Amino acid sequence: MGIGTAGIASPRKRDDGASVTPNCRPPVLESMVEATLTPIQRGTITADVNNLLEGARLGTADDPNPETELIEEPVYNVVIDHPEGTILWDTGSHPDADAGHWPDDLYAAFEHTGLRPLEDDLDDAGYDVGDIDYVIQTHLHLDHAGGLYAFEGTETPIYVHERELKHAYYSAKTDQGDVAYLAGDFDRDLEWEIVHGDREYAFEGVEFVHLPGHTPGLLGVVLELESAGTVVLAGDQAYVRANYHDEHPMGGGLLWSKRHWLESLRFLKDLERRRDAAVICGHDGEDLERLRSL
Repeated sequence: MGIGTAGIASPRKRDDGASVTPNCRPPVLESMVEATLTPIQRGTITADVNNLLEGARLGTADDPNPETELIEEPVYNVVIDHPEGTILWDTGSHPDADAGHWPDDLYAAFEHTGLRPLEDDLDDAGYDVGDIDYVIQTHLHLDHAGGLYAFEGTETPIYVHERELKHAYYSAKTDQGDVAYLAGDFDRDLEWEIVHGDREYAFEGVEFVHLPGHTPGLLGVVLELESAGTVVLAGDQAYVRANYHDEHPMGGGLLWSKRHWLESLRFLKDLERRRDAAVICGHDGEDLERLRSL
């Protein structure tokens, strides 16, 4: 396993005790890039609405057992054709998620249909795994990191935030942390490229922003595109539009820290206002269609 590092600034201490890097490089609005985005749907997840929207269906004295509502939303990846190379945003779920790769209780709570190998979905979109020069992992939950097997033993850099990688191993290798991290997804011979800071530029017109809340090391990706302006791939900072527009938190099981989630949400809304950005949520069907139209 190789480990590289991105970012140059010295760390400071945040109020939760974690070391992060200052926002040493301000946005360069004129640094637009001629790049294209190709969304690739990787199936759908069906889950109780209370997982996606905190307290969406609560019992009352008059209705102690309200009817459960199941919501179906897409899992998707994005291929970014950039002058510096072909970039894959997230890798989706493992194709055997329904055949024992995911724990049975997790699969029952978040049923994933339409599972296929990453290689097949890339092929349908006109790409080969060998065409991918870089991978950006927004985080390492099982529905986002399950395709990393395709890059095992290669020299393809896998960008991930330092805090995310540490928390993923802590969760998968102990009985503490978050059950949505599976060692079988990421404990492989991979060429990790570690992001340390709050905001860093890895490619022209592509900025990584640290958005802790859903997980400790969630990475948002801000793209300054000549064709579409500023596009923010917010990932699971907002699972669906209501999480973002209505500021309705996800259920507690999907939040590492509600306080950090709210801070990240305010940061994104300020960025949206200042740059007139299109903010794309991580599992929202309408946003997937919006992304296809950019």
